[in-house]
Amino acid sequence: MSLRDFAAYLGVSDRTVSNWEGGGAGYLPRAESQAVLDTALSRASDDAKTRFAAAFGSNSGAAPVVGVIEVHSHKFLPVFIGVERARRIREHMTPSAGTDWLESSAARVEHPDAQKCVLYVFACGVAVFHLVQPHEPASLTELAVWRYRSYASDLPWARNKVRDLLGEDHSGVPNPEYVLSLYWLTSSPWTGSTYDTVLRLLSTPSVLVDRGALGGPAPLDGSVEESLLATGFDHPEIVSFGVRGVSTGYAGWSGVAYASHSHERSLTVDELVTCELTVQALWCFTRQIQQMIEDGQDPSMPEQYGWRFLRAAYSRLTAARAQETAQHLLMREAIMKTSGLAERLRAAQDALRESVG
Repeated sequence: MSLRDFAAYLGVSDRTVSNWEGGGAGYLPRAESQAVLDTALSRASDDAKTRFAAAFGSNSGAAPVVGVIEVHSHKFLPVFIGVERARRIREHMTPSAGTDWLESSAARVEHPDAQKCVLYVFACGVAVFHLVQPHEPASLTELAVWRYRSYASDLPWARNKVRDLLGEDHSGVPNPEYVLSLYWLTSSPWTGSTYDTVLRLLSTPSVLVDRGALGGPAPLDGSVEESLLATGFDHPEIVSFGVRGVSTGYAGWSGVAYASHSHERSLTVDELVTCELTVQALWCFTRQIQQMIEDGQDPSMPEQYGWRFLRAAYSRLTAARAQETAQHLLMREAIMKTSGLAERLRAAQDALRESVG
C-alpha cells in the first residue's frame, strides 16, 4: 500500500504514518496507535504475516509451542465487611504471620476449583479470599479467558461464603467487586525476548480476550497471540520489577506476573502474596470510604482506623525500609504504582480528616 492508502486502511492521518516511518526502528508508537497496528497485523493475510515475521528474523508468525506451560494462579477477592463483623469472625481464626502493623487472622476454606483457599480477615474490616489454582493451559489466550470467565462463579461464591460466616441473609451481605491475579510462571517452552513478552502478556491478559462478546468473555483469534509473541508486546501501564539473571517480573492493573530464574536470590511466592494481600486489603478499605462519599455520606471509621491509620499505611508502603532487599522494594513500588493505591490512601486520609475536623 502507499502511505496514504495505509493511513486510510488504519483510520489514521497521513502525518501519523509519516512519523512512524521517519522515526525508524527506535520509534515507539503511542499505546492506542500500537493497538491499531496489532489489530491490523492480526487480520492480515498469512503471506503478509510471514513477510512481517521475516523482517524480525523469524520464519513464521511465532515459534511453535513445544513443551508445557505451567502457571500457578493466585487470585485475591477482597470485600469490606466492617470492623465489628471482622472482630467476630477473627475470634474463631488463627492470627496470620503477615505484617505486624496490619493485623489479620487466617483460616482455610473449601473452594470447588482451588488447590488451596485461605480467607484472611483484617482487623480494619476487610476480608480477602486467596485462591491458589495451578494450570497447564494450551496457550496464554486460554488462560486469559479462564481468568475472566471464572469471575462469574468466584465472586458469587465469595459472597455466599461471607454470608455463611456472618450468619446473615443476602440483603445484608456486601459484594466482593474486584479480582486481582498473581501468576507465578514455573515452566514454559519460550526463551529469550519471547519469554519476556509472555510475562508482559500475563500481567495484562485483557489484550487476548474479547470481554464484550455475546455470551461472555471469548478468546481472540489465535493469530493475535502469535503475532504478539513474534513481535513483542508493551503497554505504558506495565511496570517491570525483575532483576537480570535473577527474575522476570511485571505488574499491571490486572495483577502481577513473575518467574524465578535463581531460587536462592529471587523473591519467594510468600513475599509476593503478602504484598498483594496488604495492597488489596487497603485498596478495599479505601474503596469503602470512596463509596460512602459517592452515596452522599460523611465518611467515618472507628478512631483506630481513621486518617492517622491511613497516614501510617501510606508511609509504610511508600517509604523504603532498611531491612528490605532491592528486589522487594522494586516489587512493592511496581504494585503500588499499577494499583493506584498511593493516591487512594491520600484521598481517603483527607476525606476522613475533613469529616472529623
